[in-house]
Amino acid sequence: MPKVLSVPEAVRQVMDGSTVMIGGFLSCGAPHELLAELAHRGVRNLTVIANDTGVQGDGIGLLISADAVTNLITSHIGTNPETGRRMIAGQLNVELVPQGTLVERIRCGGAGLGGVLTPTGVGTIVAEGKEEITLNGRTYLLETALRADVALIKAWKADRRGNLVYRKSARNFNPIMAMAADLVIAEVEEIVEVGEIDPDQVVTPGIFIDVLTRGVKTDE
Repeated sequence: MPKVLSVPEAVRQVMDGSTVMIGGFLSCGAPHELLAELAHRGVRNLTVIANDTGVQGDGIGLLISADAVTNLITSHIGTNPETGRRMIAGQLNVELVPQGTLVERIRCGGAGLGGVLTPTGVGTIVAEGKEEITLNGRTYLLETALRADVALIKAWKADRRGNLVYRKSARNFNPIMAMAADLVIAEVEEIVEVGEIDPDQVVTPGIFIDVLTRGVKTDE
């Protein structure tokens, strides 16, 4: 059964130098309260794996501006000029990964697989330094699995065993990241008693969740 902690208590689980997966697509489905507290806490040298870096002053953008992130694995950075500025200045190492490839690499990490073969990026700069494998006359890139020390995810509702329900598109990266980290902290809007969630609604089983914390309710 996961621990139920306050946001500050939950964030203390994230250490300097950790690799952290963060759910969300821009502001949708991002664990905003965890991110705000993490930026305030002053952690350093994080490797962040996320779809994007949000916008300045919000979400993952707070971590970027707080100089908390040293390495970034992401699909796009265009909505946050500060990320681009730091990358160009050599203050932030950025690995840009096609979105579908990023999802598959995380899924492989959660499933215990070594990686995935994909034709995406063959013949482009994405292929630089990567192994190419030819099968049945077609060339693929070997994209290795991704795992993290900690995953910070957002869900709509949880029961006290950690079974999670997501709301619509706020689901996005959160379920796969919950399977691919050693410690999973879920920010939820509501915690209910065991049996109050229809088992058919559960997307992430509680076995993957280590910590629950309550966030504010949103319209996502």
